[in-house]
Amino acid sequence: MTLDRVKRGQYFKINHIPNEAVRAQAIRFGITEGEWLTCEEVVPAGPIVIRKNRQQIALGRQLAKEIDISLS
Repeated sequence: MTLDRVKRGQYFKINHIPNEAVRAQAIRFGITEGEWLTCEEVVPAGPIVIRKNRQQIALGRQLAKEIDISLS
């Protein structure tokens, strides 16, 4: 499953980020493979808002489509 399909309130793990450019961008946000995060909001036709600790991060749909996740 990819991050763009997550629903609000779901707890998920980042499994794999295959694209190096996307991986570099995720690392800039502080997101790495193996991390557990929470989906805060899914904006219709907009970004996916995730929570890492106390930080909220908005990821665009195209970026989210490149990130492989699994649900808890």
